[in-house]
Amino acid sequence: MHKEFTFSAIIMGIVIGVIMTAANVYLGLYAGMTVSASIPAAVLALGFYKMFFKESSIFQVNIVQTMASAGESLAAGVIFTLPALVLVGAWGDFDFWTTTLIAMAGGLLGIIFMIPLRKTLIQNEKELTYPEGVACAAVLQSGDDAEDKTGFFVILKGLFLGGAFKFLGGGLGLIAGSVEVARKFGSSTMFFGFDVSPALLAVGYIVKIEIAILVFIGGAIGFFIGIPMLGTPYGFEDKSALDLAWTLWSTQIRYVGVGAMVVGGLWSIVSVRRGIAKGLQGITKISGSSKETLREEQDMPLWGMLFVLSVAFLLMFGIYYKVIGTIGLTFATAVLMLIATFIFVAVSSYIVGLVGSSNNPVSGMTISVLLATAGFFLALGFTGDSAILTTLGVAAVVCCAACTAGDCSQDLKTGHLIKSTPKYQQMAQMIGVVIPAFVIAPVLSLLHSAYGIGEGLKAPQASLFASITRALFGEGQLPVNMVMYGVVLGLFIIVLDTFFFRGKRFRLHIMPIAVGIYLPVTLAIPILFGGLIHSFFSRGEILENKDKGVLLSSGFIAGEAVMGVIVAMIIYFAGDALKMTPTPIIKEAFSVVAFLFIASYLIKTIRK
Repeated sequence: MHKEFTFSAIIMGIVIGVIMTAANVYLGLYAGMTVSASIPAAVLALGFYKMFFKESSIFQVNIVQTMASAGESLAAGVIFTLPALVLVGAWGDFDFWTTTLIAMAGGLLGIIFMIPLRKTLIQNEKELTYPEGVACAAVLQSGDDAEDKTGFFVILKGLFLGGAFKFLGGGLGLIAGSVEVARKFGSSTMFFGFDVSPALLAVGYIVKIEIAILVFIGGAIGFFIGIPMLGTPYGFEDKSALDLAWTLWSTQIRYVGVGAMVVGGLWSIVSVRRGIAKGLQGITKISGSSKETLREEQDMPLWGMLFVLSVAFLLMFGIYYKVIGTIGLTFATAVLMLIATFIFVAVSSYIVGLVGSSNNPVSGMTISVLLATAGFFLALGFTGDSAILTTLGVAAVVCCAACTAGDCSQDLKTGHLIKSTPKYQQMAQMIGVVIPAFVIAPVLSLLHSAYGIGEGLKAPQASLFASITRALFGEGQLPVNMVMYGVVLGLFIIVLDTFFFRGKRFRLHIMPIAVGIYLPVTLAIPILFGGLIHSFFSRGEILENKDKGVLLSSGFIAGEAVMGVIVAMIIYFAGDALKMTPTPIIKEAFSVVAFLFIASYLIKTIRK
């Protein structure tokens, strides 16, 4: 009997899951995107088991990576939505229990609604490859003593370097967050700059050149084409070129990304409608965990699924009732949330199998839910902070569920390939959602206190959702013309991709381009740099646990993000006591040198 759902695997999964959840809370607020924890968690677990337990069961390691992946995906769902409540003023700070219970309910619903789709989508649908799941299975199947320990230490080096870099910057103030320059030419403003961040460089290396180019195309459309075309609006003549560029981006240009994301979200549903219909047929074929069912076919029993579903529904019913105050509208809201969650879990689970988690249009889906829920409340005449809170509360659950379902689908594909037991993975996913959910609210409060969400940490998705919600409920203005430009641009990109790029290696996927438009181009440039390093220096088609660039990059991301949380604690308790004040020119020059050192170390590690 092989070891699988063991105490050591559960404890290790919780520890790594909590760390990766906190790290992805920081990374998502900073960069507007998160990265999968599966492969670094698998390599760390393999190393721990070999070094301290003198054994290595890939089934136990699979449980560890499954739990870590569930936690980090949950973080993405929360940080894309709930910070909007602080930004619109509905919350003064992050309410612990509301944040925790929304995250928990959304994550659990994502897992429960994924279970009936597992057999049809993951086992039987040949069109769906689930690329990250296949890569993680290869990591588990190919580990040997020397490689496991080498990979383990490469990640530790990345953790140290990423953490040291962040401490020199955020803690001591020796490294600038970004290097920027802008100039006015007539009425037009030209801008160039990039964020000095090992984590962003690492994101580019991990997502590879195709996605990095698409994100950069979006950033270039916004900053290098959109901002110069807008010129200098009346009343902005006295602003510096740098201030003007950022003002035009934040108040106008990024709404082009909103329009493109809405189109991308709707197109994703339309384009996979047949596959989703097939997947829904699996609801009537839940295999359960009877003794007659083969071990590798056993899902969580139906009674267990219904119990978890009921708990999640009641949690959200209680939260909505606290805000709304009437049984009828609360019940209608909870049912609307349940229906939207089920639909978008199916969409997310299908799409990540087709194009991978990097192209999962969660932002587009969430905006669609936000608009539909706001329309529902406006039609009933329900407005004010209560309506805003409830609308974002529905969107947050759906976003958490869609993110969790996408990552859990990849994990279940990994499990299917190595012949693990699905019910144990599903139980691990639930633990990996429930425990890290308690970490998210304190980390959000800490980061908001230290850096300012929407300022030091730009939180692009949450800022957009805040602007949209504020405008829908009459407390702000939405630049509708920019949104419509984004809709037209999104349709143009879809047509271009359909007729000229279908069947080719490089595709014009709409979501990464839309993400690039509403993210500052300062983020897109180091991501592109990382993608170029992967393209020029990686050793071709290589298993990701043998690619030391992937492992070092995972360390960079986790190290910078975890140190970002630690620095936030230092700032919270000691203020700026540790910070030094070098002159701006020296600080920027040192920042560029430090960034180039990190990039060169990544290249050196890859070429070994």
